[in-house]
Amino acid sequence: SDLRQMLATKSVENIQFLPFLTTDANNLSWLGYGCLKGDGTVITVNAIGAALQTLYILVYLYYSPAKRPVLLQVLLLLAVVVTGCGYFTILVDTGTRLTHLGLFCSVFTISMYLSPLADLAKVIRSKSTRCLSFPLTVTTLVASSSWTLYGLQLHDPYITVPNVPGIVTSLVRFWLFQRYRPEQDKPY
Repeated sequence: SDLRQMLATKSVENIQFLPFLTTDANNLSWLGYGCLKGDGTVITVNAIGAALQTLYILVYLYYSPAKRPVLLQVLLLLAVVVTGCGYFTILVDTGTRLTHLGLFCSVFTISMYLSPLADLAKVIRSKSTRCLSFPLTVTTLVASSSWTLYGLQLHDPYITVPNVPGIVTSLVRFWLFQRYRPEQDKPY
């Protein structure tokens, strides 16, 4: 819905950028984890996710009036991903690579799930959930719950543990939507 809104309004107003940037980093990291582990499900889901998030970033950049901060954030993300790839391929031995990459992916997953809460103070101060995306909240709950169950099934703590905050933060955002209903919003 955010992508549709940007295309329809030709604007990025009220659309958060950080959650999609961290999600792209998350997808790219988990794609590497899936390739190293040989898990087709992790590979497929994250390859599609990375492609879609990259498309979102490109559209956001196109419609963003302030391109420099967006580009700097994208470049920072690329630097982190390239540094991570170099670290895992050059400095980490093959015996512990999966463990190190699992921890790295876990950090990105947790940051991805916590990033929408960056606007928590703004929501409470304005008593408006305009800056939060309801469809993104629903999707986050479904995705984090699914990955938590998948990780439990595989007995993979690197998949299970970092997805639990996604469930918690989604529930917090649902509470915010309940507390500050859209019909209570005052026009600017």
